[in-house]
Amino acid sequence: MTPRQKTNILLPLLLIFSIILLVILGTSVFRETKDGETRPVLNVLNWTSYLPASVIKDFETEYNIKVNYGTYSSNEELLAKIAGSKSGTYDLIFPSDYMVDLMISRDLLAPLDQTRIKNLDNLNPLFLGQPYDERNEFSLPFLLATTVFLYDSTKIDRLTSYKDLKRPELKNNLVLLDDQRIIIGAMLQAVGADMNSVKEDDLNASLEFFETIKPNIKAFDSDSPKTFFITNEVDAGLVWNAEALLAIEENPNLKLTYPAEGFTLSMDNYCLVKGGKNPDAAYLFINYLLREDVARRIVEEYPYISAVKNAETLPDAELKLILKNGSYVENVGADIKKFDKLWARYK
Repeated sequence: MTPRQKTNILLPLLLIFSIILLVILGTSVFRETKDGETRPVLNVLNWTSYLPASVIKDFETEYNIKVNYGTYSSNEELLAKIAGSKSGTYDLIFPSDYMVDLMISRDLLAPLDQTRIKNLDNLNPLFLGQPYDERNEFSLPFLLATTVFLYDSTKIDRLTSYKDLKRPELKNNLVLLDDQRIIIGAMLQAVGADMNSVKEDDLNASLEFFETIKPNIKAFDSDSPKTFFITNEVDAGLVWNAEALLAIEENPNLKLTYPAEGFTLSMDNYCLVKGGKNPDAAYLFINYLLREDVARRIVEEYPYISAVKNAETLPDAELKLILKNGSYVENVGADIKKFDKLWARYK
C-alpha cells in the first residue's frame, strides 16, 4: 500500500473520530455523569434569595436533572452575564419587565413554545399581556415584587411619603435598595415626575431631592436589606415587599406602607436564553414551578406575589389596586446612559 493510499484511508477515519470527539465535548457541557449515570444539566440564573433550595433539590430528584444555579443582584448584572457569556452557557433566566424588553431587542432570548407548558392555565390573567411582552412570546410571569417603606413603629412615626425620608431622626438610619432604576425612579416620583422620565429637568430635580435625604442613608442593599432591621442597624428603609414581610416576622414592631407618590412594580419572568443547550429541561423546570403546590412553597419562604393564581393569598381586588397604583420600570433605550451617569452622582 502506497503512502497516498494510506492517507486516503486515514483521512476519513480521522474525520469520523473528530466528529465523535466534538459531540462528546459538546454534550458534556449539559450532561453530568454521577455514579455511572448520565443526566441532563440545566443552567439557571435567578435573583438572590428568590427560590428555596429545597424546591430545586426536589426537582432534581423528581426529574433526574442536575440544576446549576447561579444568582445576580440586579437586572444590569444579569444582562452583563448573558451578553458576556458564550452561547449555550445558560438555559433559563428570570429578568424583570423592562429587561425582558431590552433582551428581546438585543436578540438574547428564545421564543417560548407555550404548547410545551402544560401548567400555563395556572397563571393569573392579571399578570399576562404586559407592555414589555404583550403576547408573552418570550416571557411568562413568575413573581411580582413591589417597593415599600419599612419602619420601626416604636421609634419613628408612620412613613407615607418620600418626603418623610428627610426627617432629622433618620440621620444615618436608612437602607435603600441598591438599584439605580428603582431609586432614581422613586426620587422622580418624589418630585412629581414619572418614574421613567428621561427629561433633564426631571432628572436634575430628582438629584436635588436625593441630596436632601443623602445624610440619612446608611447603606444600599438589594440582596438582604431586611438584615439591617433584624440587627437593629436602621429604623427605616425602602425595600422589597418580601424582605419587609420577612423582617416583620422577626420583629412585629416593624410596619410596611406604600409611598403615596407611587411605587415600583417589578415582575420577574421565565425566559429561555437564545442558544441554550437544554430547552427540554428548562420547560420541565417552568412547568414544575408553575405547579400550585410548588408555587405555594416558594411564596411561603419568599413572600413575593405569585403569578400562580391559587398560590397567592391576596384577593384579585387587592392585586388590581396594587397594579393600578404601582409602575413598572420601562426600557428607555439609549437614554439609559442618562440613568448611568446620574446614578454615579447619586452614590
